[in-house]
Amino acid sequence: MSTEIPDPLEGFDATIHAPNRLRICALLDAAGEAEFGLVQNQLGVSASALSKHVTVLMDAGYVEQRKAVRNTRQRVWLRLTPRGRDAYQGHLAALRAIVGSSDTSL
Repeated sequence: MSTEIPDPLEGFDATIHAPNRLRICALLDAAGEAEFGLVQNQLGVSASALSKHVTVLMDAGYVEQRKAVRNTRQRVWLRLTPRGRDAYQGHLAALRAIVGSSDTSL
């Protein structure tokens, strides 16, 4: 009988792993939906930098945006898709497995 050890990298997602994209996913996972400007302020990045990261996440099918007019200005709201939430949770599990598998007694 063979007992297969799970691969700690299973679920690791290089698209999400970039620090700002990981922070975007974490914020959206907690908030459900957030306005672009709020995400920008929380991350402390320029609008163009955030836009580039959001585009990568949208191209992967992880984030979707909703545009709405609020106070006569167009606003963009971001949220994780179900696929994005699953990928984010899988990535967190992979990170925990990687960190948990390190031997701290060295």
